[in-house]
Amino acid sequence: MAPICPPRGIYAPVVAFFFEDETLDIETLKVHVTRLAEAGVAGLVIQGSNGEAPHLLHSERKEVISTAAAILKQKGRPDAVIIAGCGAQSTRETIQLCQEAQESGADYALVLSPSYWVGAMQPPTIQKFFTDVATASPIPILLYNFPAVTGGIDLDSDLIANLASSNPNKIVGCKLTCGNLGKLHRVAHDKRIKTPFAAFAGKSEFFLHGLVAGSNGLIGAAVNFVPKVHVKLLELYDAGNLAAAQELQTQLSETDWVLVRLGVSGLKAALEKYYQYGGGRSRRPLKLVESNAFSGEKDDILRHIVELEQSL
Repeated sequence: MAPICPPRGIYAPVVAFFFEDETLDIETLKVHVTRLAEAGVAGLVIQGSNGEAPHLLHSERKEVISTAAAILKQKGRPDAVIIAGCGAQSTRETIQLCQEAQESGADYALVLSPSYWVGAMQPPTIQKFFTDVATASPIPILLYNFPAVTGGIDLDSDLIANLASSNPNKIVGCKLTCGNLGKLHRVAHDKRIKTPFAAFAGKSEFFLHGLVAGSNGLIGAAVNFVPKVHVKLLELYDAGNLAAAQELQTQLSETDWVLVRLGVSGLKAALEKYYQYGGGRSRRPLKLVESNAFSGEKDDILRHIVELEQSL
């Protein structure tokens, strides 16, 4: 049984792999999840933004979750948990996704705010949405705050704390991709939240900063690329070696900046170039990114951190 909230640590928001005809490439997914499991991540986020959740059918979501769960079991990682992206535009479908995620092997659900009718998504409506989902979901949920993909909707620290305190052991964490470190600090130390609650930084570029603020770790796209480097930074921070942690953070910030500019497809192209699996293909309308997109300074930055990854 999973703990009440996700354990502290590093989480990879797993990318989805596709063949040229845009069908799922499950064998490459297995290769990728194996590398992540062996690197020592605390868990996986399946169907987050990097997993292209809006592009997948319900049946495909279930297949990816169950495949990841099977690999974790096969690799002797019963401690690693699965957080499944379950955001949808209606309360009804969101609850259905939470149920299907639990049936497929997920321990937690990560839920975005609905945003199609963005003008109607005022704080009371958003609060009721998350409360209704948390009440009906068979697994605990984490709030996913990512204004760039929700029409600018930005959950503030009071709303997050109110939701957590009024739904104890049902709303058990949040992922803050917004990058607001003041918000992360407030949520991580809010005295209104009496039960275990995991506030995660949502990008590698502010991983160390989030730890200082009291985060529960990281859910960041670049973990797909260099999971061991992220695990090492957390170890250095916990050991009190701030100078070495800062040095790694500088490299991660540079790496994240290279990857984010090429998007989800670019991250997969980087996996192909530097690890010989993956490929920069997503479902349309996202464009194909070729592995030769990395040259000059970009290549120098990524090649250097891959060498560090392989040395750990």
